[in-house]
Amino acid sequence: MKDLYGRLMIDINGKNLSEEDKFIISNKHVGGLILFSRNFESFEQLQNLISEINSIKENIVIAVDQEGGRVQRFKNEFLLIPSMQEISLYAKKNDDMEIFSDLAWLVSSELMAVGIDINFAPVLDVDEKTSSIIGDRAFSNSVSEVIAYTSKYIDGMHDAGMKSTGKHFPGHGGVYEDSHLHLPIDNRSKEDLITSDIKPYIELKDKLDIVMCGHILFPEIDPNIPSFSSAWIKDILKKELNYQGLIISDDLSMKGANGENCSIKTRDSFQAGCDMVIICNNRDEVKKVLSFLDDIKIEPISNISKMKKTKDVNWDNLQSNQRALNIKDKLNNIRS
Repeated sequence: MKDLYGRLMIDINGKNLSEEDKFIISNKHVGGLILFSRNFESFEQLQNLISEINSIKENIVIAVDQEGGRVQRFKNEFLLIPSMQEISLYAKKNDDMEIFSDLAWLVSSELMAVGIDINFAPVLDVDEKTSSIIGDRAFSNSVSEVIAYTSKYIDGMHDAGMKSTGKHFPGHGGVYEDSHLHLPIDNRSKEDLITSDIKPYIELKDKLDIVMCGHILFPEIDPNIPSFSSAWIKDILKKELNYQGLIISDDLSMKGANGENCSIKTRDSFQAGCDMVIICNNRDEVKKVLSFLDDIKIEPISNISKMKKTKDVNWDNLQSNQRALNIKDKLNNIRS
C-alpha cells in the first residue's frame, strides 16, 4: 500500500541506478535510500537520479548527511556550509541566534528542491574535546549551548518543511574512537549522562521528529549498544524521556555495531524498538537482510511516512530569495 514504508534504508554505489539497484529498491522492505558524495555530480544529475528512484517507488524516503564542515555530501552548486562550531562562534561574537534557524531553513530548502526528504541533522553530541569523529560537528562543548543552538536549527528545518533528526543518541562526544572503525566504550554512569550528553534529548524531545541511535557501548547501563538495547530505547528514551517520535539506527555495517551478521543486528534493532535500520556499503548483506525479513515476517509500517518532506521548493526561486541571500552574506563573512 502507498502509505506503508519498508523498514530498511540502503545506499547505491553510483550516480545512476543499476538494474540491481532498481530491483532492490522495488523490494517491499526498502523504505529509504541514503545518498553520499559518490552519488553526486551536479544539481541536474542528482534531481534526475532522485526522480528515477521515485518513479520506481513513491513510498521511499530519500536521505543525506548534509551537516556542514567535514560532513557535506553535496557541494558545487549547493551552499558550502561551515562547521557548526564555526557557526556557533559567529553567533556568539555577533549575538546572532537567528543564524541557526536561517541556515537550517536554507540547507533544508536546497535539499528539498532537488528531491531530498530528510537531512540527518542536527548533531546533538556535546563536544567533550576527546572524540576523533565528532569534534567540530558538534555545535558546542557546552550542554546549554548545544540545546539553545540546535533548538533554533530545528526551528529552521521545520519552517522549511523538513523533519529533524537528533543524533547520535545517547551521545558520541565523550569517547575518542570512531564508531565507523571501532566500538567506542563510555564508562560513565547514567546519572552523569543525564546531566550531560542526554540533556539535549530531554530538553528537545518535543521538537525532535527522529532520533538516531549511536554505536557506543555504555557498560554501566546495558551490555548492548543503544540500537540493540530495549533498556536504552524502550525504558530510557521512550518511557523516562517520554520521546514520541521515530527511532532509527545508525549504519549497521559500521564496526561499532558489534554483533553477528546484519540480519541478526536488524532483528535485534527492531526488537529493541527501532522503527528503521540503515545498512550501507555492503550490498551482499542487504540482500541477505531482505530475505531474512521475509523469513521473520517483518512488514512495512506507516510511521516511516512521517520522515517525508512536507513542502516542494523551486530551486530557481530559492536563488533569489532574500532570506537565502542574507544567510549567504553571513557565511561569506565567516569565511573571510
